[in-house]
Amino acid sequence: MTSKNGFCKIKYTHSMKSLRRILFIVVVLVLGSMLIMGCESRVELQDEPFEKQAESVALPEPAIQVTTGPSPVMVSPTAEPTSEPSPYPVEDLKVSETVEITPTVKVDYPESHYISGIGGHSQYYYLSCESSAAVDWAWFFGVNIYESTFQADMPRSDNPDLGYVGDFTTRKWGQIPPYSYGVHAGPIAEALRAYDLPAVAVKGYTLDEVKQKLAEDKPIIAWIIGNLEYSEPVEYVDKAGNTVIVAPYEHVVILTGYNAESIRYMNNGKFFDAPTEVFLTSWAVLGNMVVIYE
Repeated sequence: MTSKNGFCKIKYTHSMKSLRRILFIVVVLVLGSMLIMGCESRVELQDEPFEKQAESVALPEPAIQVTTGPSPVMVSPTAEPTSEPSPYPVEDLKVSETVEITPTVKVDYPESHYISGIGGHSQYYYLSCESSAAVDWAWFFGVNIYESTFQADMPRSDNPDLGYVGDFTTRKWGQIPPYSYGVHAGPIAEALRAYDLPAVAVKGYTLDEVKQKLAEDKPIIAWIIGNLEYSEPVEYVDKAGNTVIVAPYEHVVILTGYNAESIRYMNNGKFFDAPTEVFLTSWAVLGNMVVIYE
């Protein structure tokens, strides 16, 4: 009996050990499964805020305004106005004469006319469109001028009606005085007269007068905005207390022809045809300002 009971006891002990091993494995598997499920749930809970955050920063489509007309000039993204004062001293300058009164013009021009034999070049400096157009205009009338010389001789001022405002080598196009800007018609006409050219600066010029002058084979230097766009004119008061109208992205081209629907102009030696209404809108910002051969 003792031997038989001892055998049963040994067998029972062995069975209990096996059962414990099985229970241990089951517990490990259950705990492992619970741990994995907990991690997955945690990942899902962590992911949820990011999904919601992505939804919260979704932006609406921007409203883009399309400008009708050719685009001879690209507006640099770096042309935002910055606080860059003019590196040149403001001099006490005599006011350049700009004719404000437009004479009555007899309408006597053909339906269309295009000037031939005119050419141009790309401006040498980032903000020298006025000088570039002026020397191309002078060349058409038989006078050769270096753009660099013409630009260097330009008087300096914080008022574009009196002289050049700012640094013509800067890349920051689109600023208004007292920062780097450019120059208006008066100083350009005055500088051209120094070369014995009968240049006259005029504000308030009309479309009929433009067509009449072009029909006489006399190109016109015209002040526009950018690539025939619109910008809001601004009243600027210079250091001397004089008020002048300025506008961001002031630009200069040469008018060379027209027909019933469009105006042809030259910009950096290239020719473009713009719908007349597009041209008139841009030209009007600075008061229909031109330099003409009179």
